[in-house]
Amino acid sequence: MTINFEGRVAIVTGAGNGLGRSHALALAERGAKVVVNDLGGARDGTGASSEAAREVVAMIEAAGGEAISHGANVANFDEVEDMVAQAMAKWGRVDILINNAGILRDKSFSKMDLADFKLVMDIHLMGSVNCTKAVWEIMREQNYGRIVMTTSASGMYGNFGQTNYGAAKMAVLGFMNTLVLEGAKTNIHINALAPTAGTRMTEDLLPPAILSTLTPESVSAGALVLCDESAPTRTILCAGAGGYATASMYESDGIFISADKQSPDEIAAQWDALSDTSNHVALESGPKQTEKFVMRAMAALQG
Repeated sequence: MTINFEGRVAIVTGAGNGLGRSHALALAERGAKVVVNDLGGARDGTGASSEAAREVVAMIEAAGGEAISHGANVANFDEVEDMVAQAMAKWGRVDILINNAGILRDKSFSKMDLADFKLVMDIHLMGSVNCTKAVWEIMREQNYGRIVMTTSASGMYGNFGQTNYGAAKMAVLGFMNTLVLEGAKTNIHINALAPTAGTRMTEDLLPPAILSTLTPESVSAGALVLCDESAPTRTILCAGAGGYATASMYESDGIFISADKQSPDEIAAQWDALSDTSNHVALESGPKQTEKFVMRAMAALQG
């Protein structure tokens, strides 16, 4: 199987450097027309320059591809709408969106200013919301769309000094989970990428020997699978240094306690049983949890 994006139009946010740059170049190499979005700020989100995005466009064009740059701040919906409008005016469709733009403002929670917490949430979470909202109706009308959220192990598992980043990266998974249900009828697949790569976001966090194995290209290879026509949906793909895995949220089978015994003491007494993971499953939607508990209660009443 050869993955090909001929005739497809892709928007990649934060594509002037690092992972976004790698994603954009990889998509273009396989035939996609690419909107290279980058505000051009520093790693902490300060400053702005369109130079990096224009450089990526030049590289794509030099290789015979098609691309345009746009400096939209993903946290500003008006700017995002303008970016999408330019893509539509030039190519008439948007098939792929990779929500990659991000910043870091790392500090322990006790030392973190709430403004830094909010800014990281605005860029990572609301940036993904804004860009997705701007393309959603386009994808619905054309009955096709592939959207990739960028999550992180810091969100799924935690990382000291990254409460803001971790909260935002976990939030995009909640966003994805419901979008999957709402986009299913119109062939919109939404997945998440949990990357580990040696970029300017991680360059001073890891030793050089390790960084050399964490190439952005190794992550982009996985990202493109999530952009393909045959992509899965509601999948979290973890990628880095040539390693690839999927992550899922599971729920234990749990227990039932009758109304006359429902108390903190009884729950504590049965903690080992309710947290037993031997029969755990990944639920398809929030209501499935309610369904599980209600069915168990009905069975107890009938039994």
